[in-house]
Amino acid sequence: MQLHISGKLILASASPRRIELLQLMGLAFEALPSGIDESFQRGETPREHVLRLSEEKALAIARSHPDDWVLGADTIVIIAGEVLGKPGSVAEAKEMLEKLSGQEHEVFTGFSIVRQKTGVLIREVVESSVLFRSISGDEMDWYTGSEEPYDKAGAYAVQGMGAFFIREIRGSYTNVMGLPLCEVVDALKRVSAIGFHRRRS
Repeated sequence: MQLHISGKLILASASPRRIELLQLMGLAFEALPSGIDESFQRGETPREHVLRLSEEKALAIARSHPDDWVLGADTIVIIAGEVLGKPGSVAEAKEMLEKLSGQEHEVFTGFSIVRQKTGVLIREVVESSVLFRSISGDEMDWYTGSEEPYDKAGAYAVQGMGAFFIREIRGSYTNVMGLPLCEVVDALKRVSAIGFHRRRS
């Protein structure tokens, strides 16, 4: 069987995690960051926020690539109603990890698929729950002394060294990485952007 894409696929992101996940599928694609403002709007829920940003990212690229399939995504980490972004310092990373230590938190990813030429627009949100074990002071010092936490929402990488903090995940693992691959592939199939075909002998 062969994975076929009907046209060109563009990922509206420079996220190494999202790029890695699409590469796992063997998909040919181009990564183009949208550069949009990712600030929250007043009164916006986490679900509304990731949906809006994923659509804005996809549309920002689709305007100059109307013939292509464009995938936009946005991921946030929520603990007790608070949004945890990317830490800018060791102190911020430790503060975030202290909040997550021994607690359950939610990860929301919104994704949008756009093909402007044919008027296709799909918008979905996927939610996962992540339970952390208690993190000791020496573990926190070791982890925040590495480079890993500083470009990650919530200051940890589920696919990296931070995996040992995680006791349980309910829902999509790849969603916690930043792109719910199961749901994205299903959506791409639904609009015939991709298909699985038998190789010709």
